[in-house]
Amino acid sequence: MQIPVFTVDAFTNRPFFGNPAAVCLLENDLDEDLHQKIAMEMNLSETAFIRKLHPGDDFNKSSCFGLRWFTPANEVPLCGHATLAAAAVLFLIQKNKNSVLTFVTLSGELRARQVEDHIVLDLPLYVTYPQVLQEVEELIKAAVGDMIVQDLRYSPDTKKLLVRLSDAYERSVLEELQVSAQCFLSAEKTGKVKGLILTLKGNSSGKHKGYDFYSRYFAPWYGVLEDPVTGSAHAVLSSYWSEQLGKKEMLAFQCSRRGGELKISLRNDGRVDIAGRVAIVLKGNLTF
Repeated sequence: MQIPVFTVDAFTNRPFFGNPAAVCLLENDLDEDLHQKIAMEMNLSETAFIRKLHPGDDFNKSSCFGLRWFTPANEVPLCGHATLAAAAVLFLIQKNKNSVLTFVTLSGELRARQVEDHIVLDLPLYVTYPQVLQEVEELIKAAVGDMIVQDLRYSPDTKKLLVRLSDAYERSVLEELQVSAQCFLSAEKTGKVKGLILTLKGNSSGKHKGYDFYSRYFAPWYGVLEDPVTGSAHAVLSSYWSEQLGKKEMLAFQCSRRGGELKISLRNDGRVDIAGRVAIVLKGNLTF
């Protein structure tokens, strides 16, 4: 069997930056266990599988496809950067001419469209609620030690914990923070938290002016110690920072080692548009 496979660096226009995802084009149904085996083989934070929904569908011409995402450990309900990568393969490699592509996923229907040199994802917007420190104190300690936490929120829909560090900290503090995400597993065993977001308000001055907020994202519960640039985390961050800043249009930067930029626009229908650029770095075939 041969399966076309691509590696796409998402939320960047520079090769080897942003968040890499593998994208597989499935001409035919794939045995269920092979999805996970291929994701383990690719060994990236996410492998996306695009499948045809009907026998007559065509990757070049059809506008609606099935989409699933797997980490090396398990399937996940939503992945923004791998959706961006999947759309890039269809738009840029398969030369799909539809103005909008629809993906049928575990998180419902997601749409992607091209706007100049960006691909825009239409994602769910997830609300956060105040979180009592005592319930997650051990996890916070494992993540940031004695750093000052300004706000603490929880997204029950995504099981993500949002930790806002004090506005007194600079971006460099977040970038240089040494995080032992493996320790999170012993600090949080209840199943309540499946992803931890560290975030910081942006600066209106200095060399990094222009970004509304910064973040880093950790998901060792899904086998991903730190994810370089995370669309699904920004579906949570967008609602929080829009409320805090009173803005619907924002520019965000995820401060991982690879780094990535996301353009955010809150919609009037309760969803969020998250836009990013891509760099396609590998084209080939899986053979087995």
